[in-house]
Amino acid sequence: MDIFDLFIKTIILRPYVFIFLAAFLFSAVQLLGWPRTWRFWLISWATAFACEFSSTRTGIPFGWYFYNGSTVGQELYFSNVPFMDSISFSFLLFASYCVALALLLPFDSSPSVERGSLRPLQFDVETRTSWTVFALTAFLFSFIDMVIDPVALRGDRWFLGKIYYYPDPGWHFGVPLANYIGWAVVGLLSLTIYFPLDRRLPSLSPSPPVTQRLLLGVGLYYGVLAFNLGMTFWIGESFMGMSGMVMHLPILIILIARFSNVRRLGLAQ
Repeated sequence: MDIFDLFIKTIILRPYVFIFLAAFLFSAVQLLGWPRTWRFWLISWATAFACEFSSTRTGIPFGWYFYNGSTVGQELYFSNVPFMDSISFSFLLFASYCVALALLLPFDSSPSVERGSLRPLQFDVETRTSWTVFALTAFLFSFIDMVIDPVALRGDRWFLGKIYYYPDPGWHFGVPLANYIGWAVVGLLSLTIYFPLDRRLPSLSPSPPVTQRLLLGVGLYYGVLAFNLGMTFWIGESFMGMSGMVMHLPILIILIARFSNVRRLGLAQ
C-alpha cells in the first residue's frame, strides 16, 4: 500500500487529529506568518519523531514504551511510530507556546484602548523568545500531556485504540514520570532550534489585533484539553478526569483574570 493511500486512511481514522492540525496551521499563520509556521511545524515534528524513535529503542527521553503495531495497514507509520502521534506534538507545542505568551507578554500601555476591547500585547521578538517564555512553554507542553497520556493509554476503551504500552507502568494513572520529562525535553529542544530562527527571520509586522490572534492558539490548547477530558469522563474515569480539571483550573483562572475588563482597566500593568 502506498503512502498516499495510508495518509488518506489516517485522516479517515483520526479526523480529530487533523482538525486540531488545521486549527494549528490557521492560528499559527495568523500570528506568526507562513515562513515561521512551517519552520515551527517541521522542527517540532522532526524533534518529536526522533525522540519517539529513540525512546522505543533506548528509553531516552520518554522512558521505555512500545507501539504494538495494531493499526499497521490502517494508518500511516514512519518506521514504528504512527504519523498522527508524532505530528500531534507540533500543534500541542504551538498551543502551549500561545498560552505561555498570553501569561507572560506585557501589555502595550501606549495606545488608548476603548472599554470592552482587549489591550494589545507587546509582540517583539525579544519578548516572545525570552527565557521565561521558553521555560513556561515546555512546562505547559508537558502539563497538558498529564491529561492526554492517561486517557490515550486507555485507548482500547474509545476510538483511539490500544496502540502503545509501558512495560513498567508509572504512578500517574499508569504513566511513568519519565514520559512527562520526555515531553519537556521535546519542547525545550524544539524551541532551542526555533527561537534563533525566529530572531533571524524578517521582523513581523502584524496588524493591530495581535491579542486576538494569540487567543486563537490559547483556544486550541483548551480545545485539545476539553477533548481529552471529555474522552476521560466518557470512558468512566471520573477521578482521572476531575484530577485533570483541578490541575489545569488555576492556569485558566489566571488567564481569564488577566484578560478580563477589570485587569485591562488598570489592575494588570
